[in-house]
Amino acid sequence: MYLGIDTSNYTTSVALFDGENMVQKKRLLAVKTGERGLRQSDALFQHTVNLPQLIEKIDFSGKLNAVAVSENPRCVEGSYMPCFLAGVSAACAVSKFADVPLYRTSHQTGHILAALYSAGKLDLINRDFIAFHVSGGTTEALYIKPDKENIIKADIVAQSNDLKAGQAIDRAGVMMGIDFPCGKELDRLSLLSDKEFKIKPSMSGADCSLSGVENKAKKMFADGQAKEDISKFVLTYIFESLSAMTEEIFKTCGEKPLIFAGGVMSNTLIKSKLKERYNPYFAEPEFSCDNAAGIAVYAYLKENNL
Repeated sequence: MYLGIDTSNYTTSVALFDGENMVQKKRLLAVKTGERGLRQSDALFQHTVNLPQLIEKIDFSGKLNAVAVSENPRCVEGSYMPCFLAGVSAACAVSKFADVPLYRTSHQTGHILAALYSAGKLDLINRDFIAFHVSGGTTEALYIKPDKENIIKADIVAQSNDLKAGQAIDRAGVMMGIDFPCGKELDRLSLLSDKEFKIKPSMSGADCSLSGVENKAKKMFADGQAKEDISKFVLTYIFESLSAMTEEIFKTCGEKPLIFAGGVMSNTLIKSKLKERYNPYFAEPEFSCDNAAGIAVYAYLKENNL
């Protein structure tokens, strides 16, 4: 049994993996109505409260072999957010008192491994592929290579130069009076719109810019356009940006297996349109949003030298 713990800026999550089956428990952090996020001190406090309650719900009948935790957003020097300290503290305690190894990785690595596990493509850790991590804090395309020490090594080959996709969605949603986080409601509203949008994304090489999405959504809202149409516009713009990034990456890196991870990638419109253009792999929705499943997979892979 392999335990994973993740304490991102939006979700407290624990997962238990036996090499085949996954059990996970998670809880969204509470955000006040009208707010677009949390201060790190508030997130850290909520994680501290949530973790014991979630761990208590996990059935630990059987021997625990290892524990892993996300200690930072990305596996690069200087990547740091205080909210991950709650998870590290809990993981260190479990490791010490259960006398099992502790492995540390990044939130981003967890997202990628969760997506691979969900798609039945964990074998990709042994070859090069392209992974998109699209969330409230990240909109990046990563060239992934096998790595003996960290399972995978991720190098950014494209990214958003300003607003992140999840931020664009949440800002548009909060503007329309939707509670944060707004992804699920924008998804629902967008499917009710029959309007079509021709969008040319703002690109600089393989990098995109999403700041124009917020400005356009504000104008549409001020002009009295329907929430359904605004939602569809925002999500269509993000899709077109991801598609343009993919085309540029394929030109420079060649066509590699393509996987999409991160909370934004559970969106129905974006996911269906990407499937129409490419042949990508996706995580199921429960493994797309923030979760500890990929962290538990990391513990399994490290402990078994896979």
